[in-house]
Amino acid sequence: MSGKPRLTYLNGRGRMEPIRWLLAAAGVEFEEVYLETKEQYDKLIKDGFLLFQQVPLVEIDGMKMVQTRAILSYIAGKYNLYGKDLKERALIDMYVEGISDLMQMILMFPFSPPDAKEKNLESIKDRATNRYFPVFEKVLKQHGQDFLVGNKFSWADVQLMEAILAVEEKVPAVLSGFPQLQVFKTKMSNMPTIKKFLQPGSPRKPPPDAHYVETVLKVFKK
Repeated sequence: MSGKPRLTYLNGRGRMEPIRWLLAAAGVEFEEVYLETKEQYDKLIKDGFLLFQQVPLVEIDGMKMVQTRAILSYIAGKYNLYGKDLKERALIDMYVEGISDLMQMILMFPFSPPDAKEKNLESIKDRATNRYFPVFEKVLKQHGQDFLVGNKFSWADVQLMEAILAVEEKVPAVLSGFPQLQVFKTKMSNMPTIKKFLQPGSPRKPPPDAHYVETVLKVFKK
């Protein structure tokens, strides 16, 4: 083992992408193993690697961790991105859960039937502009600080940045009514670790395409 965290998932965003984002934001290099066949996935289950028979799987600090939320919490705590006390942690948790609800819609979008795609895209736009982004716009405006919690870079900032870029891919002008979020996006983009992650050739994955959808359905078929 090189000592680097080892990530096992498909070669695409999915539920591993927020984990890649958080590790990259913390300046941590990692290795990846990509599942391409159902046999590889079944072998992980058979060998007892997947506690609940699900990926993502992250091997870190001698542990084989599953469950996205648990993995993210561990990484955030380990790299000091999880607030200074219980109250800050609660705020970070609330923000992260909200962003995750929005990201779940984006996660499922590539798997929409063709006749539902337009409707689902409208739902993403509506939720982003009317439910989720107004919350973060208000938070940033009210406390007048660069970051969402405690005026210190945290997991919540990373998750929000990922969500902004993911929604913008589908709704390019989504931030037009959110000046605070526009400033936030610029600041985040210029943080050295995030700037590096946004460069071509980084471990960041492109938007899911037909090949990714096909691979997911093949690997996880019942």
